Amino acid sequence: MQQRHAPVLLEEVIRYLHPLPNQNFVDATYGGGGHATALLQATKPAGQIFTFDVDPGVAVHAKSLGNRVHHFTENFSHINKVLSDAAPTITIHGILFDLGYSSLQLADETLGLSFQTKQPLDMRLSRTGTMTAAVIVNTWQEAEIADALYQFGEERASRRIAAAIVRARKIKTITTTDELAAIVAKAAGKRSRRIHPATLTFQALRIAVNNELENLREGIVGAKEMLTLGGRIAVISFHSLEDRIVKQMFRDSEKYCHCAPESLQCRCDKTKVWKIITKKPVTPTSSELLQNPRSRSAKLRVLEKCI
Repeated sequence: MQQRHAPVLLEEVIRYLHPLPNQNFVDATYGGGGHATALLQATKPAGQIFTFDVDPGVAVHAKSLGNRVHHFTENFSHINKVLSDAAPTITIHGILFDLGYSSLQLADETLGLSFQTKQPLDMRLSRTGTMTAAVIVNTWQEAEIADALYQFGEERASRRIAAAIVRARKIKTITTTDELAAIVAKAAGKRSRRIHPATLTFQALRIAVNNELENLREGIVGAKEMLTLGGRIAVISFHSLEDRIVKQMFRDSEKYCHCAPESLQCRCDKTKVWKIITKKPVTPTSSELLQNPRSRSAKLRVLEKCI
């Protein structure tokens, strides 16, 4: 039975983006389509919704929503170029980034995003390219693996886990998620935390395979260039690395002086171009947490274009 996808912080996203009839929005991370469907409903009768997702598996669902939805099987890091080419005169009133994975993607046993069942060590959302989780764990140097686990997973036992991976692969190539999870769990040892010992390792590998953090930076920069006056960017993050990037980029945007660092004199008159709407991140209500435990780490931050 196919798992139902529950869009995270849906009411809050709609409240902060405040879509009105005939306005145009971008859902930069289509996933299961929950947010896009709500935006489509709110912008009737003529609002256009532009959706992105590097996963080709979601394209059919996105296109089934009707001719007001324009879907691109592209990474959102290319948002500016794609929209400039496809809809150069369109006015964009809001852009959403939901950085989580949909329940449908987590349940897809060909992707290798979950260690709950035996899956291939892949993790490529685009299904293209040669970089996979299997390549990392079976060919990278021990120090490179440890650095990736620490940098992208904030895994404190990164060196111990990397050493265990290298020892294991000398005996047999690591090919499945359950194999890797068992190796990591044994190396990490007992932990008091509620999450599985392999969670941070899998997070790190997924980020490395899909270049997620750099794509996030480029996506936000591109979104800022596409937004109209009064438009908003909403970002839902799910771990501290993502949230830290969003928080810092929003803070940098809100600075009054936007002159180049090498400028000897301010020429922008310190006009405020961007305003942070959410001084603190918005988190799920207790009701949503009961209905969708996967939302527990979600944080929503919103930035508005003032001029």
